[in-house]
Amino acid sequence: MTRTPTAPQPLRVAIIGAGPAGIYAGNILTRAVQDAGGEVGIDLFDSLPAPYGLIRYGVAPDHPRIKGIVNSLHEMLDAGTIRFIGNVAYGTDLDLADLRAHYHAVIFATGAIRDAVLGIPGIDLPGSYGAADFVSWFDGHPDAPRDWPLDATDIAVIGNGNVALDVARMLAKHPVDLLPTDIPATVHAGLAGSPVTDVHVFGRRGPAQVKFTPIELRELGDIPNVDVLVYQEDFPRDEHSEQRLAASNNQVKVMTRTLNGWLSREPTGAPRRLHLHFLHSPVEVYGAGRVEGMRFERTQPTADGGVRGTGEIIDYPLQAVYRAVGYRGSALAQVPFDEARGVIPNDGGRVVDGQGTPLPGLYATGWIKRGPVGLIGHTKSDALETVTKLLEDHDLTVQPGRPAEDAILALLDERGIRFTTWSGWLALDAHERSLGQADLSTVTRERVKVVPRDEQVGIARSESLVVS
Repeated sequence: MTRTPTAPQPLRVAIIGAGPAGIYAGNILTRAVQDAGGEVGIDLFDSLPAPYGLIRYGVAPDHPRIKGIVNSLHEMLDAGTIRFIGNVAYGTDLDLADLRAHYHAVIFATGAIRDAVLGIPGIDLPGSYGAADFVSWFDGHPDAPRDWPLDATDIAVIGNGNVALDVARMLAKHPVDLLPTDIPATVHAGLAGSPVTDVHVFGRRGPAQVKFTPIELRELGDIPNVDVLVYQEDFPRDEHSEQRLAASNNQVKVMTRTLNGWLSREPTGAPRRLHLHFLHSPVEVYGAGRVEGMRFERTQPTADGGVRGTGEIIDYPLQAVYRAVGYRGSALAQVPFDEARGVIPNDGGRVVDGQGTPLPGLYATGWIKRGPVGLIGHTKSDALETVTKLLEDHDLTVQPGRPAEDAILALLDERGIRFTTWSGWLALDAHERSLGQADLSTVTRERVKVVPRDEQVGIARSESLVVS
């Protein structure tokens, strides 16, 4: 009797996190398996009801070019080869044992959403905020507070990266100029009541060492009715600075030219001002019961490309401080975590234990893999590395006991989890666009973002007709 060979079981992979890192990983994995003539089933889980992660909830709403990445992410998910399952929290709704029972492998792509620590006295005074929390508020994250305390006239933003510029721009920009974006109504109302007149951005290093990108920097100079001010004393002409600038790349040279051009630009008398300060190292936030000011030590460049303190102390009267000194990843249940670096320990994407031994079937990609560095586009090469490792390990992955495609959905239904799907996101997307078209303001609005989680889920699951 001749036995008919059993067809190879399709590879089943769960990806935790539906931001760019997770979607890129899913798309690269799909193409690689299909090109090899195999089959793969990928489920993309997210704790939020909607996809896109950082693009939807971590990028300032007035960045249409960056948010244009959504178009390519949409195409990847709309192709139907990756199944989106939203409003499902790993560690609460599903745990590692559940995933191992249903999938050969799991890729963690949860990003980094906590603010890095700025360890100076007074940083925890009322009136001191993390950039991540503020970004979540103005992006309408469903788990963020609906209100934000905007009662300061003079504000400090600590950091010299793109997030610092996003925060400063959102604080300084006149709310009417944000109406064409998808900004939630509650956020617009909060910003409209802000009495801010001066936003100060502080960085430890010099103008040639900033972590901005040229586009972000140029956008500052185009904010209507806001003066951008820079200061001659922050532009040293010492030998070290000149040598570093000469050896820098074109991007740094473009930004340096932009900043130097602002030195000679006369203020227009605009009602709001955005100040860029370099060579300022934060020393202390001070105040009696709440933020009243911030103390800095002036720095100067050193031969090795760093800076050192000069001993000169400067105080700035302020009523609010926003720290934008970086993000950190968060630990995940039943998964190793490097608390010092804020990442899942891994070897090229393979999750490893405390002895450096790979854990079968577990992988990481994106910021939770390498830390919060690099732009969104860098996650593509990062995902390729992780997917390559996964495919090399195919024979070593965990054999799931319930590999059927719909078994995981049945489990979620049994547990009463109101999960959302890609078709549900399309319904929510259409609803938000209709809100934009119905807006009676004088500007064209592509969409108005729905904020409450229950409302998003209700629309996505067609449980009720909810008016935002």
